[in-house]
Amino acid sequence: MTDYRKINNLVGWVVFLIATAVYVLTLEPTASFWDAGEFIACSYKLLVPHPPGAPFYLLMGRLFSMFASDVTQVAWWVNLLSALASSFTALFLFWTITILARKVLLKEGAAPTRGNTWLIMGSGAVGALAYTFSDSAWFSAVEAEVYAMSSFFTAIVFWAMLRWEEKVGEAHSDKWLILIAYLVGLSIGAHLLNLVAIPALAFIYYFRLYKPSFWGGVAAFAISAVIVGTILWGVIPGLPSVAGWFEVLFVNDFGLPFSSGIIFFLALFVGALVFGIRYSIQHNNRILNTALLSLTFVLIGYSSYMMIPIRSSYEPTIDENDPDDIMTFVSYLKREQYGDRPLLYGPQYNAQPIAQEEGAPRYVKGKDKYINTGNKVEPVYDSKDKVLLPRIYSDQPQHIDAYKKWVDLREGQTPTFGQNMSFLVNYQLGFMYWRYFLWNFVGRESDVQNAGVLWFGDDDPNAPARVLESKARNTFFLLPLLIGILGLIYHVRKDEKDAFIIGLLFFFTGMAIALYLNQPPTEPRERDYTFAGSYYAFSIWIGLGVLGLADLLGRALKSTTARAGVATAIGLLVPGIMAAEGWDDHDRSDRYHSVDSAKNLLDSCAPNAILFTNGDNDTFPLWYAQEVEGYRTDVRVAVLSYLNTDWYIDQMMDQAYLSDPWPLTLGMANYRQGTNDYLPYVERPQVAAGIDLKQYIDLVKQNHPALQAQFGSGTTLLTMPTHNYFLNIDKQKVDGMDIVSADHEDEIVDRMQWTITKSLLEKKHLVILDLLATNNWERPIYFSTTVNSADFIGLSDFFQLEGLAYRIVPVKAGEDGAGNVNKEVMYENMMKKFSFRNFDRDDIFYDDNYYRFSANARDKFATLAAAYLEEGDDARAKEIVDHSFKVLPLETVPYDYYTPQFIPIYAALGETEKATELLDYMAQGSQKALDYYFAKGSLFDQEIQVNMVILQQLIGSAQQLGLDDKATQLEQQFRQYLQRMRR
Repeated sequence: MTDYRKINNLVGWVVFLIATAVYVLTLEPTASFWDAGEFIACSYKLLVPHPPGAPFYLLMGRLFSMFASDVTQVAWWVNLLSALASSFTALFLFWTITILARKVLLKEGAAPTRGNTWLIMGSGAVGALAYTFSDSAWFSAVEAEVYAMSSFFTAIVFWAMLRWEEKVGEAHSDKWLILIAYLVGLSIGAHLLNLVAIPALAFIYYFRLYKPSFWGGVAAFAISAVIVGTILWGVIPGLPSVAGWFEVLFVNDFGLPFSSGIIFFLALFVGALVFGIRYSIQHNNRILNTALLSLTFVLIGYSSYMMIPIRSSYEPTIDENDPDDIMTFVSYLKREQYGDRPLLYGPQYNAQPIAQEEGAPRYVKGKDKYINTGNKVEPVYDSKDKVLLPRIYSDQPQHIDAYKKWVDLREGQTPTFGQNMSFLVNYQLGFMYWRYFLWNFVGRESDVQNAGVLWFGDDDPNAPARVLESKARNTFFLLPLLIGILGLIYHVRKDEKDAFIIGLLFFFTGMAIALYLNQPPTEPRERDYTFAGSYYAFSIWIGLGVLGLADLLGRALKSTTARAGVATAIGLLVPGIMAAEGWDDHDRSDRYHSVDSAKNLLDSCAPNAILFTNGDNDTFPLWYAQEVEGYRTDVRVAVLSYLNTDWYIDQMMDQAYLSDPWPLTLGMANYRQGTNDYLPYVERPQVAAGIDLKQYIDLVKQNHPALQAQFGSGTTLLTMPTHNYFLNIDKQKVDGMDIVSADHEDEIVDRMQWTITKSLLEKKHLVILDLLATNNWERPIYFSTTVNSADFIGLSDFFQLEGLAYRIVPVKAGEDGAGNVNKEVMYENMMKKFSFRNFDRDDIFYDDNYYRFSANARDKFATLAAAYLEEGDDARAKEIVDHSFKVLPLETVPYDYYTPQFIPIYAALGETEKATELLDYMAQGSQKALDYYFAKGSLFDQEIQVNMVILQQLIGSAQQLGLDDKATQLEQQFRQYLQRMRR
């Protein structure tokens, strides 16, 4: 037994070291796209990220960041946290598999033979390494995200429950249950996914202590559901909500100071908990005692959340939702800013509310009491418009179009229950779960959004280079899937109870999550990381598949040791193939452009600028660059979607490093949530021709009756009285500030006039107008070039391009609406300041997120070159074009939507041969891509549309080059594709 334990520990740590080495070697050295930049910044300075936060993760990230030798190393160290969490997941997965394998092979208490020992070790190694090299686990292991830590908690909690099962009957065996409760509490501070493992844990407990029966199983499942519900709704938002109720009662009704209600509630709750534990000890009630101790340790783990209001009270630079009091903290925990999706019963996409009902009041902290800013308003729907399991629920136009592709939904039709189930099975389960599952254990077609499964032998030589040459194109020859299915069958035959438990874990960490998420029919990115827990569960069966292989080899090989060796050798082919196929697309060790793109955007702005951005990829790398590396902290980054909230506007009026507070006319009384959330268009004939912007902002500040209009019963809103606005310009002042390019200094206008075509102004648009009216050109104001044009609110007529950002200047753009180009400033930025590290290396994998940013940069290079060409400076135009294809070569960065612009530029420079080569290269590629994606169907509409636009541009380029035959040929092909698109 001692030897077995030593071998089990030794092999487990070897697996851990292998996983750690792999993840460290492929670790991203800086912040990747999506949430990683935010998490690294918030870990480094313990800031407050997007709700519901991840305080335990941030605390651990802060600890790891302290090992960095300089600020540029912080990201690597925080990324290392994910790598170690993932390799520890592999370690506990190994020990989980060896426990289960031993139970299958040996009777309880029996000592394993040498052959059985090595068979058990082989099964553990194969399963753990298969998970190590699985696509989704590897992806999360090399970046600063919470999913690696979430998987770690799932692995250690499940292993701890199996250890409890082994120790039942021994003294103090229930300490394992208390440990599990504490780990569950800690996991809340990383991600809630760990909670879905509780039903599987409940059945381990049930099968170990009770004789199984149908109703006993029902009771076990019901109790597990109660535990999950208690934690998910009773503990996480429930306890703070009750504390908030006491707080409002004590402060508003009893006149006591702030925090008195919270203190009373805490005393009451802790007193009740202590009384219950004492009662359980006095009456020797073991179950009650264990339950109350478990609740206590869940709360101790959950206490990491106290970091959120504590840090928020210090008004940090990233302080999302500003949850520094109990009321805002509850809203933060409930993720109220994201809204709700119907889950079990609710309205469908075309249901119209028949009434409204008031919900709970909203409170904000005032000077000496909490102020009710109005009750939440919930729409009421007719029962005939509600269905069980509503899946077709979103009324967003792009979602409705997508619904029609997935189910036979006609215009205006109310979906049937069958159509809802069809969408559930085909999209939410089939496309958004099983496709990802097969990515991990069969193969992946490419990294193109919505890419399918690459089945063994399913190579299509007609696929475009973007697919065939993608490093993410991996095939595993069905081996992980087949050995996992073998392990499942073997497990069911040998140990039905444990197989059922693993099946329960597999279901709840996979398909049950898909049911709960109720995903809409389009997503901005792939969501496979959400289901990593079910890939962990399937990896257990991959490991047990080694036992199944050994069983199949039993007739040919009589020696147990020989069977163990052969089965393990065959089994190790699975992680070996997965590692070989997946290494090139998971190796991020030399990728830097996520941070380079952020610095390039910041360098597009003049000192002390205000920069409007989109969320996520447009913003989080900027936060990382400023908060961690201290880069260009004079630029105030403003996320447009957040500007619809009062807390974010309030933060814009604070000093942030070198960035001064915003100059605004309107105060928080005008921006408070529930006030001026939107201003609908109601025409006033007196100002139909136009209104002075400063006058309009002043009227809003006064809440002037001239802007008020009645909407519904008792609802008065301020309005947008005209589509036309103007702002008078002090030309002498502007001319002396050197903000307009030299080419256009004589075009500065006396009055900026523009049209806002929107039917209403959102709060963020009101903020932009307020800033423009109040700023008086003291601070440069920019829009990132990736911002949705709908948020330009007509100001694009006065844009000046200076790199990757548009600056608002009092110069009217040309009639083509393209805006002006400040050539000298843009040349200085793009040619001397911008960095594109390693984009010229073909051994580095870049996915669509990176290509979107490289495409945007290419577009700006082309725009700048064209501007110099128009001026007659061919030498500088050629220099720009050559530099563009040097830092973003076609060999490593595929052509994109903007690349055709270079064809007429080459022609104008007299490089007709290069222009023709580029034209032919793109024409062949686009035609091949269109044939491929049309055959694949509507899932690739975006790729089809992009290539159609490219083909259309190439027709014009061919005509400019005088290649009439080529232009005619391309036009005929374009029309054929257009007919296919219409069909």
